[in-house]
Amino acid sequence: PPSFDGGSSIIGYSITQLDTTTNTTTTNICPTSDTSTSTTCGINGLTNGDSYTYSVSTINAIGTGPSSISSNSVTPESPTNVIPTSPSPSTIASIAKGYWLVAADGGVFAFGDANFYGSLANVNLNQPIVAITPTPDNNGYWLVAADGGVFAFGDANFYGSRPPGLLNQPIVGITATPDGKGYWIVAADGGVFAFGDAKFYGSRPPGLLNQPIVGITATPDGKGYWLVAADGGVFAFGDANFYGSLANMRLNQPIVGITATPDGKGYWLVAADGGVFAFGDANFYGSLA
Repeated sequence: PPSFDGGSSIIGYSITQLDTTTNTTTTNICPTSDTSTSTTCGINGLTNGDSYTYSVSTINAIGTGPSSISSNSVTPESPTNVIPTSPSPSTIASIAKGYWLVAADGGVFAFGDANFYGSLANVNLNQPIVAITPTPDNNGYWLVAADGGVFAFGDANFYGSRPPGLLNQPIVGITATPDGKGYWIVAADGGVFAFGDAKFYGSRPPGLLNQPIVGITATPDGKGYWLVAADGGVFAFGDANFYGSLANMRLNQPIVGITATPDGKGYWLVAADGGVFAFGDANFYGSLA
């Protein structure tokens, strides 16, 4: 807030956004701020790669004051090019009445009926944790790091990791076999690596990808899996059937995860903005977009 309000209390703020890449100005970019004294505001709909500056004017009973000096320029980047540091579909695993969240530092947080079986919060990691998947009986889970390291907790057994020197791109996801005696991990370039009783059913050649792979989910019988790319492209392997994709659609935000229906006859995709897209026998129940 300003050091002097002119004798009339501040009742809100007007925020002006300048996209310096396109030279486009948007006034009152955060409409809720004009009736709030909060000094924070979340702004959606930014274009990755564009540069933005912001200026703020105070509002009181007399009117709107002059604009502040413009902020330093900021440039948003695509979340597909960074490791998530907050929960996303890649960093959450659920059971019927609970779920686990995992943070990039390996911290695990259990909610509802989900039990805590350990974490890596106090361990010095070479690369951040990017995904979690539970065992079939939900009495354990695996964490996977961007360098291919796999960490087992509870009744989860360790079946191997991918040596980082053999990776062309970072690992982005993990999914377990139906009996919990193996797992697959997937890299951003579409490489799939099978451990334990998990069978290899194919990878996506990186030269055929328009956007990096961001997630993997297995079929109910463990004889196949789907990969999903940031642009919504879906790739089916083994006995996994293709039920559609978003590859030719314009998305507001990139896709960040995929999960299959219980019978394996459909799947949901979720985007970074909370948008959910249903295919096959998957029903749409709402989204955050």
